[in-house]
Amino acid sequence: MFAYWTSLRQDGRLPCRAQIDPWKLKKHLPNISLIDVIRGPDGQIGYRQRLAGTGLYLVYGREITGRALEEVYPDADADYWREQLHKVVAAGRPTVGRHTVTHRPGGACSIVWIRLPLASDGQNVDMILGFDTPVGASLGRYASGIRAA
Repeated sequence: MFAYWTSLRQDGRLPCRAQIDPWKLKKHLPNISLIDVIRGPDGQIGYRQRLAGTGLYLVYGREITGRALEEVYPDADADYWREQLHKVVAAGRPTVGRHTVTHRPGGACSIVWIRLPLASDGQNVDMILGFDTPVGASLGRYASGIRAA
């Protein structure tokens, strides 16, 4: 994902959503998300899941497309994601991390994630490309409620 995103950068400008070719990401589509950056008139920034791949349903335990952070996550998790997304927007640089999703049916699931900035004008982040992948156990084990050792 990072290599693909990097290949879209030109002259130090951030790539935009229109440059992304889903065919080139075909095998990753189930775990991809697009997150809208919503700037309010008061300067506040919010985030909404524009798109969440089908594999993310298993990670998060429900459909998250079209939902704001506050609608998807409990308060502490929403604060965590808000902080991570704010970093991407402020710096215009990718962010990567590991997080445990605890609020899902079937038990907790650890994910490794990357968030990549997108900008329609090449400079001001207005969307974020995300990729989440589970680590430490298969989703099948989590989905059935059996936790891997």
